[in-house]
Amino acid sequence: MYGNPQKRSAVEVQGLRREGGRWLKELRDAAGLSQRQLAASVGADYYTFISQLETGRGRIPPDRYSDWARALGVNDKEFVREILRFYDPITHAILFQE
Repeated sequence: MYGNPQKRSAVEVQGLRREGGRWLKELRDAAGLSQRQLAASVGADYYTFISQLETGRGRIPPDRYSDWARALGVNDKEFVREILRFYDPITHAILFQE
């Protein structure tokens, strides 16, 4: 993962992605959105993209983070802070852990 000096294994990376997917699904459910509705809100061409993300197969493109936060009814900064935990844990640790 980005030349990670901690050498995260593919299994660890996939586990983080699945955890992130569960978090995204919780947000979607809390917002009362179906996968189709969320896909339309964030400009995804296919609702199956939402399913893939929720099962840990894929990532939200960083240039779409604000769209996702808005669609899910959460603050942009809080959304990015949390998504980094799953997508880029090294950057998250540098920025947010003491």
